[in-house]
Amino acid sequence: MALTVHVDVVSAEKALFSGPVEVVVAPGEMGELGIYPRHAPLLTRIKPGSVRLKLPNQDEEELIYVSGGMLEVQPYLVTILADTAIRGVDLDEGRAIEAKRAAEEAMRNRASDVDYAQAQAELIEAVAQLHAIQKLRR
Repeated sequence: MALTVHVDVVSAEKALFSGPVEVVVAPGEMGELGIYPRHAPLLTRIKPGSVRLKLPNQDEEELIYVSGGMLEVQPYLVTILADTAIRGVDLDEGRAIEAKRAAEEAMRNRASDVDYAQAQAELIEAVAQLHAIQKLRR
């Protein structure tokens, strides 16, 4: 039996996942993080992207989209506190494409720096959702 680490993925709305996994791959602020059981303690921000969970005795990974948040790693516990989290199977490609288009349009027609920053953040989230959908299809 493979070593596992307990993972909790929680958003402001609800808990999305709680259970043992063999490996967690998360979108850290400075790059992708691979976390195995007995990992050294770590606390970092995460950016919009896909959290991939390799469950014991399953070939396919569980995919959860997060829009940002915090990641805490302890040797036998990983906690992901996400601003927003959506299971990969629940992502809506049409909505993500429309959000991307709207954000790009808002960036072109910016009225102020605040509007531009908001549109840029929305664009980053929409692109991350589309990447998550593409990973799920593979």
